[in-house]
Amino acid sequence: MAAVEEKTRYSEDELKEFETIITQKLEATRNELNFIRETLSRKNDNGTEYTANSTKLMEDGADVSEKEQLSQSAGRLQKFAQQLEAALIRIKNGTYGVCRDSGKLIPKERLRAVPHTQQTIEAKLKASN
Repeated sequence: MAAVEEKTRYSEDELKEFETIITQKLEATRNELNFIRETLSRKNDNGTEYTANSTKLMEDGADVSEKEQLSQSAGRLQKFAQQLEAALIRIKNGTYGVCRDSGKLIPKERLRAVPHTQQTIEAKLKASN
């Protein structure tokens, strides 16, 4: 009986499925990023009149905190978008879905959940120890 060859690459059809998932996530991420940027630019357009009113000062403090949170969210989204774009490049060059550490195929379930990953769970856990 012949040994079953272990699959080392995903088929074109499988890669198309992942490309669709990644493209949809990338579009949603870019939309969210644009929304945050618009929100931040509107917040920067607030009037600059100075009043000694304590309520105004509290609002300004909350506003600064919200801007910081929005900026942090924008940074995370930007990084995620870059990771998704890199995954699309890996699809094009045929390396998508292959663990960068072990060279084994990353399970489909993992790629569907974390489409930008470059590691199997085993490799990720091993690297974090």
